[in-house]
Amino acid sequence: MRVALAQIDPTVGDVDGNSAKIAEWIGRARAEGAELVVFPELCVPGYPAEDLYLKRHFVEANRRAVEELAGETAGLVALVGFAEPVAGGGDFRHAHNSLAVLAGGKLRTIYRKNRLPNYSVFDEQRYFVPGTEPETIEVGGQRVGLTVCEDVWTPGPPASTEAAAGASLIANPSGSPYHRGKGREREAMFAERARAYGTHFAFCNLVGGQDELVFDGHSLLVDPSGEVIARAAQFEEELLVCEVPSPGPGHLAEPLPDLAEVYAALVLGLRDYVLKNGFRHVGVALSGGIDSALVALLAVDALGPDRVSCVVMPSPHSSLETQADARTIATNLGAELVEIPIAPAMAEYENSLADAFGRGDGSEAGGETLPRDPSRPSEPDLAAENIQARIRGNMMMALSNKHGWLVLTTGNKSEMSVGYATLYGDMAGGFAAIKDVPKTLVYELTRHRNESAGRELVPASVLERAPSAELRPDQLDSDSLPAYDLLDRILESYVERDEGREEMIAAGLPAGVVDDVIRMVDRSEYKRRQAAPGIRITPRAFGRDRRLPITNRFGG
Repeated sequence: MRVALAQIDPTVGDVDGNSAKIAEWIGRARAEGAELVVFPELCVPGYPAEDLYLKRHFVEANRRAVEELAGETAGLVALVGFAEPVAGGGDFRHAHNSLAVLAGGKLRTIYRKNRLPNYSVFDEQRYFVPGTEPETIEVGGQRVGLTVCEDVWTPGPPASTEAAAGASLIANPSGSPYHRGKGREREAMFAERARAYGTHFAFCNLVGGQDELVFDGHSLLVDPSGEVIARAAQFEEELLVCEVPSPGPGHLAEPLPDLAEVYAALVLGLRDYVLKNGFRHVGVALSGGIDSALVALLAVDALGPDRVSCVVMPSPHSSLETQADARTIATNLGAELVEIPIAPAMAEYENSLADAFGRGDGSEAGGETLPRDPSRPSEPDLAAENIQARIRGNMMMALSNKHGWLVLTTGNKSEMSVGYATLYGDMAGGFAAIKDVPKTLVYELTRHRNESAGRELVPASVLERAPSAELRPDQLDSDSLPAYDLLDRILESYVERDEGREEMIAAGLPAGVVDDVIRMVDRSEYKRRQAAPGIRITPRAFGRDRRLPITNRFGG
């Protein structure tokens, strides 16, 4: 049996556009001689469409689209993911997460996803009614078992039941989102299932960006020995054609190395967010620091230099070296360079606020906006520092309004964790490309991009200079924060693994620093709620993954 895995990039809500793409790829599979073509989970309505699945008219629109797609299936069988209306109504959930079997111009049967994940970024029990039955179909004289994504992530039915019923292939259309190293986890899981059930597994995954999520593709065919015998590329659309059983290895795209994989995920997530939301141009406040440098690199790689503007806004505290580096980066990338000195605006703010600041109730430090702590002395100069960030944010939003740019914020995960960012300042913007990238990884990714280019797109001085917000003379991030290698270790434990204070200290992390970091993370929850959406590349990102109350007195 010749099988085609159609690894496509649909757009949530674009039922007509997604259906047209599916019809096109059915034609491509037919031209390749495929008897069975498998499409990703929920590819007709898009995934995850969130509360769109609760709208009856949306579910009905995607049902009609599936019925029309049946007419495209002369000469082959197509498995197409859609949101199937629940027969007879139901509670607030109006749909099953289903797989339509289209063949010979008709909708032949429907499989309903049995296992609905409700952890991490998944909310499927909110939206779908689970199916309860396994399903197999006949294709080319072979029995094919039907599953959808989570149905195979733990052992047992429905896949085990289908294999016992004689299925020589288990098809698994999926919408499996990316995080760092996820592809290796999937391959190991499918190899385990294939060996346990003595059958082939065909995994067809979505590719593309959807708000915070990135889907990496990485579709594959695994034989009964657990060997991967065909593999699609990561982060790009592909039609993977393979034989079941296979006379030998088919097309095997090589998985990307770790840093290249993360970088590609960020590029795709940024590109799809910009293009799917109708933006034509992005703006980056380029300071000459490492974070904005990485965001500029990603923007140019995602969109091309003609669609990126780098804005340099020096203040009296900006060093000549960082200003020069910012200009060099923009020139190296071929992006537009816009310069707006902010010293005059700072002077006007200082004059306007002189009397009010004289009363001394500021409570911001180094980009860190915190609830007022009565035990802290009043430090109006620290509040004044953050005026610089807000002036820059105001300038970027003015340019956005004037030219229709999407402003990309430049804060990383380490800063967002501890609140080392200014509300309505450097947090102002529409998309946070590196929101889930720890500071230490920012350096690694920038070095990786320089190495892949074979030249210094970002000058060595940016990578070697001690991090600084440059909001006052001789300021360093280390004045307010632990060293980033230590900070990121603590944040990985506390944010990503949910470890408590005693666990972290027992693991050798210094108690005083752990206490400080926990306090900063917990006190900054209100700020993260106001941050722009950003691309998820770790197993526990802020937003869809980690949901904690703002009002919270649990100290842990």
